[in-house]
Amino acid sequence: MKIVSTKENLQVLHEDNHIIVVNKRVGDIVQGDKTGDKPLSEVVKEYIKEKYNKPGEVFLGVVHRLDRPTTGIVVFARTSKALTRLNELFSNRETKKTYWAVVKNKPPKTEDTLVHYLKRNEKNNTSKAHLKEVPGSKKASLDYTIIKELDHYFALEINLHTGRHHQIRAQLAAIGCPIKGDLKYGFDRSNPDGGIHLHARKLVFIHPVNKETLEITAPTPKDVIWNLI
Repeated sequence: MKIVSTKENLQVLHEDNHIIVVNKRVGDIVQGDKTGDKPLSEVVKEYIKEKYNKPGEVFLGVVHRLDRPTTGIVVFARTSKALTRLNELFSNRETKKTYWAVVKNKPPKTEDTLVHYLKRNEKNNTSKAHLKEVPGSKKASLDYTIIKELDHYFALEINLHTGRHHQIRAQLAAIGCPIKGDLKYGFDRSNPDGGIHLHARKLVFIHPVNKETLEITAPTPKDVIWNLI
């Protein structure tokens, strides 16, 4: 059973006048979509409104997103100035994103750089990884390292060089290592909470206003596998 975020259980990792960073749970959608489910952005607005006793509408800018079954770091802007600068940072890839993933099959190498060309399929909301460029594809690159071997699984640390749709999920599936629980990319069974074992673990970026370097780490969800890592 997934426990989505509410203003009461929201896990805030960093908060100041310009930004707020939270640890997303399985099942949270970052921004409203066609499901009509309450997005994390609205939960954060409610939290700010209540905490600071703000009258009227609370400003909150969505800077980036995580897939619904994924957990970890999400950054929101609390001012329009911060939103503009954060959008530039993320679009220019001036951030360092580190993910943790759990896979069942051992990757071919202990550490490696993966380069594929991802083509998105809008109909079934997936991306397919190709070794060579195909029409409509975009280059995707990441590096991974095996950080822990468990009895039946392998934990990987992943650094993204590009930010493509379902990039980590598609690229790991392409080397025969779909993420635990990720039925969409070939894992054999789902996780009880409907999530996948992919976690946005660490984010390093320059604060959009005070220009200091921020390094934020998100605790992993509490479950048997993550607890072993």
